[in-house]
Amino acid sequence: MPTTSTRHRRRGAAAAAALGLLLVGTATTSAHADSTRSQQWFLDAMQAESMWKTSTGKGVTVAVVDTGVDPSNPDLQGRIVQGEDLATDEAGDETTDRNGHGTGMAGLIAGTGAYGGGQGSFGLAPGTKIMPIRLPDVTKSANKWDSEAKFEDSVATAIRYAADHGARVVNISQAISGEPGDFPKITKAVDFALKKGVLIFAGTGNDGDKDNSLGFPAATPGVVGVGAIGKNLHRAAWSTHGAQVDMAAPGEDMLHACGGKTGLCKTDGTSDATAIASASAALIWSKHPNWTNNQVLRVMLNTIGGPTDGAKRNDGIGYGIVRPRIALKTPGNPGAADKYPLPDYPVAAAKSPSSEPSKAEGGDKSAAPAAASKSDDSNTPLWIGIGVGAAVVIAAGVAVGITRSRKRSAAQQPPTYPYAPAPAPVPGPGQPQQYRPYGAVQNHPVNHDPNSPYSNGSQGPGASA
Repeated sequence: MPTTSTRHRRRGAAAAAALGLLLVGTATTSAHADSTRSQQWFLDAMQAESMWKTSTGKGVTVAVVDTGVDPSNPDLQGRIVQGEDLATDEAGDETTDRNGHGTGMAGLIAGTGAYGGGQGSFGLAPGTKIMPIRLPDVTKSANKWDSEAKFEDSVATAIRYAADHGARVVNISQAISGEPGDFPKITKAVDFALKKGVLIFAGTGNDGDKDNSLGFPAATPGVVGVGAIGKNLHRAAWSTHGAQVDMAAPGEDMLHACGGKTGLCKTDGTSDATAIASASAALIWSKHPNWTNNQVLRVMLNTIGGPTDGAKRNDGIGYGIVRPRIALKTPGNPGAADKYPLPDYPVAAAKSPSSEPSKAEGGDKSAAPAAASKSDDSNTPLWIGIGVGAAVVIAAGVAVGITRSRKRSAAQQPPTYPYAPAPAPVPGPGQPQQYRPYGAVQNHPVNHDPNSPYSNGSQGPGASA
């Protein structure tokens, strides 16, 4: 059965008080609203505030194909455009989020930090507009065949709707287990969208340390499959790996807006990583609005932080870790406008780990990939999931739990019905680690790992770990 891509470690919730918001953990921990931005480690690592001087994603619409998006969240007000509701048998519409997951993905992409006069959570591309497309809850289907059919129909319809209504990027932090060729309607919809100039990102799944199931639509030719890295910049153990992984992005301990007027959630998963990849594309496209989808993706790939062992790609992080800052600073030659840069499309076949993406002729050498991850299976702790994480919810005393997407390798047999995601590991007591205080970039410098893909643009493949 399909699952969302975010894993939540539940820590509880507390009501908003006049003196501030309290994050109540499983122990006696708390975090105040003014520390929200300081907990968004991925924005510091990616030097987001420096990028925002060049691009915020303004002028780009990202379709969030998910559980709905709640526009009442202060950090998303003014960011939501007209969308579509494909869950017509359920109460509400596309602005009704049944579990907070879709709102969370929108927050990671376009959160403005508006809560409390700028004390809220930010997305990587806060100038981006969000087009919510709500999928039906297929977990309530009678059997796995009905569930798969409903998922295929709704995702295909969502992709076509987004392409027809002005979205330039489609974010799908959802997945269903399958085999190549199982979902022809999605394959045709992807082809339709790509020909209309759209980019599609999807999470690979959260069961990399379990059955590692092959998930769709991430494994669909023409979809950019996104894996997750942790704070150590290695593949998260739960991040599903395989030939379907094209790139990776931060996906561990991600604080962001979620359901409710004052909602905050902390999650982990490839759902979250997918949102960061989608936001990265939006930043680049906003700076270069005349580029095609193929050129935006090619620059993302050409400026990526590649494997440190010199390999072109591996099954853990794909071609590497996304680096929009480098893409904005030294994009190089974007190359052919009409040629898709990944080798799996338009060939309708399984993604090949030995294939190389197309590169522009005479590209800027300074935009070469930097070191990111030594191998597919670095000795790093892995979390499971498209969306995995501690659901730290600040909203009217209601804790919101989010399920996680899972995937498996094509060589393995499909799991039996239902495809229930494995539970996320529960952290020990204690407040989420506090990072640097919020402020200008120069006021909270990041101590980068020497092989960090976010440290600079000078390192190429082959750097030692």
